[in-house]
Amino acid sequence: MRGHIGSTLRELRKASGKEAKAVARSAAMSPSKLSRIETGKLAPTAMDVDRILAAIGVSDEVRAGMVETARREATEATAWRLYRRSGFHLHQDAIRSVEAETATQRVFQPSCIPGLCQTPEYVRAILGTKGLTAEMLSRTIGARLQRQAVLFEPVKSFHYLITESVLRWRLVSPPEMAVQLDRLITLSRLPNVSLGIVPLSTPMTEAPSSSFVVYDNRMAIVEIPHAEITTSEPKDVELYLERFSRFELQALTGDAMREMVGNIRDEFLREHKGIQPGGTGTRW
Repeated sequence: MRGHIGSTLRELRKASGKEAKAVARSAAMSPSKLSRIETGKLAPTAMDVDRILAAIGVSDEVRAGMVETARREATEATAWRLYRRSGFHLHQDAIRSVEAETATQRVFQPSCIPGLCQTPEYVRAILGTKGLTAEMLSRTIGARLQRQAVLFEPVKSFHYLITESVLRWRLVSPPEMAVQLDRLITLSRLPNVSLGIVPLSTPMTEAPSSSFVVYDNRMAIVEIPHAEITTSEPKDVELYLERFSRFELQALTGDAMREMVGNIRDEFLREHKGIQPGGTGTRW
């Protein structure tokens, strides 16, 4: 199966008239990696196949056929240590390539602020725990911030669901958390961005479990502590779409959501200034 997928990708690329280097560059991978995939020496992940087909520019019918062919190997788990070894900044580039081909992105986050919504300080706090060198950390932060430009493409839509605990989890200092929450409020006013907050006080029928992202209806990526799981199996993707819809029903949106986020932001600001609740400025 691996060799068949690789040879088919190679045939499609050659039929398109595109050079391997050009396709590899557009797919955010090295020419050597593309070569190993095409020769069957490396099994492509679902993300790899999606990026290669997007770079080649095949029709929807051909793309659907390739996804069907790759379905048997559609679910992969990649340990975070492997991304650290190959370069987290390259993984950010790979995700950016997928986002470029996505019209609708849905993100559920019970752990931290979604990547496209993070401030530079928050990004550094998140990535600072990955054991990266100073140079690699800087390159990865830059790659993640570069991804955020996609939010301002009006033809794309972004749907974010965040649990209230994420807004209160102190990954940066109180004033930096206030800035981060203010950014959420600002982004929520973009016409193509929908932000929902699931309050801690809301009765739930299921636990939030892991964070996940769904790209259109073709791919889902799930984050667990030791690895990232990618699936393009339709039934799996549908499972996460349905889960997102159920959580969305319990979320605050619009002005009610912005009021809630604003109140938590103000709590961080009062804490930074040393103002006790109901007080006028008592310092610690």
